[in-house]
Amino acid sequence: MSKDSAPEKWGYPPHTKAKHDILAYYLDGWYPTLSRWNGRILFLDGFAGRGRYTNKAEGSPLIALKHLLDHQYYPHMTHREFVFLFIEADADNVASLQAEIDKLKAQRAPWPDKIKVHVEHAAFDESATSLIDYLKQQKKSLAPTFAFVDPFGYSGLPMDTLASLLSYDKTEIFVNFMVNHVNRFITREGQESAMRSLFGMDVGDILSDFNGENRIEHLKDVYERQLKKLAGFDHVQSFAMKNSTGNVGYYMIHGTRHIKGVKLMKDAMWKIDPGGGYTFSDKLAGVSVLFEANPDLKPLRANLVHTFTGAGEVTIEEIEQHTILYTPYRDAHVRSVLNPLENEGLISVRRLGKKGYAKGKTWITFT
Repeated sequence: MSKDSAPEKWGYPPHTKAKHDILAYYLDGWYPTLSRWNGRILFLDGFAGRGRYTNKAEGSPLIALKHLLDHQYYPHMTHREFVFLFIEADADNVASLQAEIDKLKAQRAPWPDKIKVHVEHAAFDESATSLIDYLKQQKKSLAPTFAFVDPFGYSGLPMDTLASLLSYDKTEIFVNFMVNHVNRFITREGQESAMRSLFGMDVGDILSDFNGENRIEHLKDVYERQLKKLAGFDHVQSFAMKNSTGNVGYYMIHGTRHIKGVKLMKDAMWKIDPGGGYTFSDKLAGVSVLFEANPDLKPLRANLVHTFTGAGEVTIEEIEQHTILYTPYRDAHVRSVLNPLENEGLISVRRLGKKGYAKGKTWITFT
């Protein structure tokens, strides 16, 4: 999605809508979860844009605000403080975004005291650096944060800055990794500094173990590893956005330290239909997995059999956790695999009850 202020750059293609639908679904689960245990919560939009597209569709800042205000559990969250920081480098975009937010505040008057909204006219890296310096000077910790970082291209998104900002325990990132742009320019003369900034490593190191097969996927893998290594995320999930020709346009990458975040993002990705000739996909053991209503579960079946054969008796919870963390599939897909395995005599099931795979009451052995 372009953040250019020119009107012709602000169309609303189906894949952009899908990206926003994922964000909305995720926030619907993230807001109440964080508000149970934390007094202040931060939503940070690193490339906030104009606030509205040429077809009147709402941008990510309005989506984030409205999904809090209209949340069915918002009456139970009003004692918490929600801070929204919208960062945008283009002055025209800033003016447009501020006008949209002012309009929303007027429509929702009286505006809740506990919802703080800040529109900052700055480049993302400059704003993030200032925030990091402030926290260090004040010896403060960053409030639980969800950072939505959706640039056009690859400049202004330094890995070292991301790592410092997101090194605090309760932080997450959902970043658009524009891999096609990176792939096109990574070996071009004059781009060494930009690539070093993006990855936090030199171009020679980025490509040092590239096997010559799929550079798009390799670049994504390196970027993921850097998020884990430098930002300290335990779990990093990538989802390819493919066009009708089968080419990857970009990757949406989610980083979190908590399995609940992984599960919530998986649920969002599987429930959203990109449409418009685009689809989400991931890979399992080199096999492409399409995120569709009736997915091919054979890769998951093969993975579970390979993983748990010889492991002795395992719980349904262990199988579901493995599926969430180490495959593209959701935990909801597990039972659709176990049923035929049991019917074929390839697993034995000890259960407290006559049928089903109830949590806390089911133990499975892969024979």
